[in-house]
This record gives sequence, C-alpha cells and structure tokens, in this order.
Amino acid sequence: MVSKTEESQLQQLENQVENRGGGAWEYLSLVRKLKLRRSDKVLKHGLTILNDPKKRSALGPDEWTLYEQVAIAALDCQCLEVAKDCIKVLQKKFPDSKRVGRLEAMLLEAKGSWAEAEKAYSSLLEDNPLDQVISMRRVAMAKARGDILGAIEWLNKYLEIFMADHDAWRELAEIYVSLQMYKQAAFCYEELILSQPMIPLYHLAYADVIYTIGGLENLQTAKKYYASTIELTGGKNTRALFGICLCTSAIAQLTKGRNNEDKEISGLAAAALEKDYKQSSPSKLSLLSSTLRSLKIQ
Repeated sequence: MVSKTEESQLQQLENQVENRGGGAWEYLSLVRKLKLRRSDKVLKHGLTILNDPKKRSALGPDEWTLYEQVAIAALDCQCLEVAKDCIKVLQKKFPDSKRVGRLEAMLLEAKGSWAEAEKAYSSLLEDNPLDQVISMRRVAMAKARGDILGAIEWLNKYLEIFMADHDAWRELAEIYVSLQMYKQAAFCYEELILSQPMIPLYHLAYADVIYTIGGLENLQTAKKYYASTIELTGGKNTRALFGICLCTSAIAQLTKGRNNEDKEISGLAAAALEKDYKQSSPSKLSLLSSTLRSLKIQ
C-alpha cells in the first residue's frame, strides 16, 4: 500500500517530469519501487530515455531494467511493436533468461495468441512452479477469454501455494460475488479478516455477503461486522450504518420485534445517518427519513 508521503512524492515528480523539469529516471524508479503501473506515463518518459543514446548509456546496468519496465507498459497500452522491440533487445542481451521468456509469453497473450501463450506459461511454470507473476498471468488470461470458471480454478491453485496474497483472495471473492456464489465469497473474506483484521473494507464486504445470504443467524453476524466496520472507521462509514438499519429491520421481522437491543442500535445508526446527511447532503434528508420509516427505524 502506498503511503501518503510516497503518493505526494510521486505526484510531485510526475508534475515535474510532465512540465519538462527533468527527473524522468527518478520518477520511473519510484513507480517501479512502489509497484505501480502508470503505463501511459512510463511508456512516454521511458521511451524518451531509451531513444536518447546518452541518457540510455548513463543508466549503466539499469538500462535493462528500463527496457523491461517500458515493455510491460507498452503491453498495457497495446503498443505491441514497441513492446516487441524492447523484448528483442533483452533477448539479445539475455538469450536464456526466464524473465525475458515471461515477457515473450505476455506479448503472445497481448496479441491474443492464447494457445501459444498458455504453452509458454506452462513451460515457464515447469521450470519454476513458484513464479507468482506467471501464475497470476494465467488468471488474467482466463478472465480476458471470458473463462471465469478457469480463472477461479487458477486462483484456487495459486492460493494453495501463496496463501498470504491478500489481493488474490479479494479478486477471488469478487469473482464469486459476481457469480452469486456467496458462501464461497464469504470464505474468502473470512481469510482476509483473519490475516488483516484492522482493514474495514474486508469487514464491510463480508457483512454485505452474509446479509445477502440471509437467515436470522447470518443477519446477526452481518450486523456485528457492520458494527465493526463503523468502529474501525470512527463511525464514518455510511454503507455500514445503512447495513445496521437493514439488518435490524430484517431481524425484527423474523423475531417479531422481540429484541430491544437491536432497536437501540438501529436508533443510534439512524441518528448518525441523519447527522451525516444534514452536513453533507441536506437536500436528501427527507428521502433518508422516508427510507428509515419504511424500515420501521423511525
């Protein structure tokens, strides 16, 4: 995750480079360090250096790093000829490199040569089964082909090895939600909450999924996770506040309103929502009141 200081530094360098104030290499290095793409700008400023023999030679061994960075940016931007030229230079310098082989496979993928790309990725994974980048490229390729079940299969295989990859768990959860496979999505969010319990986004997503599944027990669980989202965000998450109201309304219908504690919690959530709407969107306050009345919160 990029810190505010790093984000500020990146933006400052980006503005400087865009206004021809120099610092292109420093900008490209920071983008790479922070593992960001910024593909259009990397392509533009990277080619400026690579096409200037003096600037290119001044990089020393980092020249090859830049060729790789520009090749990936060119693939992102569908500038396939530029990517091909960069890869050719790297092939000549590193003829037996598996890393360059990965770029070759990515070029095949970008061209839509799915079978050839799959064959290349499979060959590379035989040599190094722990290559995370290639494993995730197979997921991306399956999604690009519309093979969502294939993407699920590859993600599950990937997570058997790289269980700590939070982005992969989240991607799998979102795919399951898109297919209305809510129990499977819930499992993914449970894994994320166990590994990163202080991230409110995971609590909120899990609550949404459990609420959608429904049933008294699930509604009570969803209410707890909406509450934890509110706690982790200092009471400022509107979606979670609405979630509390929706859960307590649904629970009241199932229990015939026997739980006074739920009424108290929903009242607090409704009051917080009204306060928020008065400050941020007073024109919609009447709509909020009408919604809360329909839920029998007011």
